[in-house]
Amino acid sequence: MDIHGLQKLTLLDYPGHVACALFLGGCDLRCPYCHNAELIDGTARPLFTDAEVLDFLRKRRGLLDGVAITGGEPLLRDLAPLLTEIRALGYPVKLDTNGTHPQRLRALLEAGLLDYVAMDVKNAPARYAETVGLPAFDLGPVRDSVALLRELAPDYEFRTTAVAELHDDNSFPAIGELIAGARRWFLQPFTDRDSVPFSGLHAPGRAELERWLGLVRPFVQEAALRGLD
Repeated sequence: MDIHGLQKLTLLDYPGHVACALFLGGCDLRCPYCHNAELIDGTARPLFTDAEVLDFLRKRRGLLDGVAITGGEPLLRDLAPLLTEIRALGYPVKLDTNGTHPQRLRALLEAGLLDYVAMDVKNAPARYAETVGLPAFDLGPVRDSVALLRELAPDYEFRTTAVAELHDDNSFPAIGELIAGARRWFLQPFTDRDSVPFSGLHAPGRAELERWLGLVRPFVQEAALRGLD
């Protein structure tokens, strides 16, 4: 498998763990606020092989205690062989996903290869296509992935990146209904970077974020803001 990036140490990508992060190229969405735009079309140059990453992980045993798999969308490919080897080295695995591949997600969960899953919930159903940068979008796979995490994941979170041009007060009750009963949900503000493909997007203010947090809180067990100074 081609691996497009390796962050050798992160305290942010896997809650409660000193981890590394593997970045996989390719994505089936085109979110205009994506921070990893160079990965989404699969044209970024691979930097590491499975063997090189596994050798790195062998040398870091005792220093790292987790591996985060992110992208792009990791579930565009069969992750089971790589995750099996990572787990054999003693590392728990966290997966980031957009929820569009529930069959592959189910297979990994049923095989016991995932310890934590973070799934993006982009927006209310009515604005999902706009938010993921597509002319149309079938929300069925996302709904299936939400149900899978609630049923099978050892631990998980849902998260939404708020963009002033894409979210408003009507977005968040519908997001709450989509993930109702979930263990936890995080709301994080968009942050502009050079890698974001579209200019002119802005982060909402703190007051808006706190109001939107309150709109989802009744639907979930735990809700919190993330990524604020």
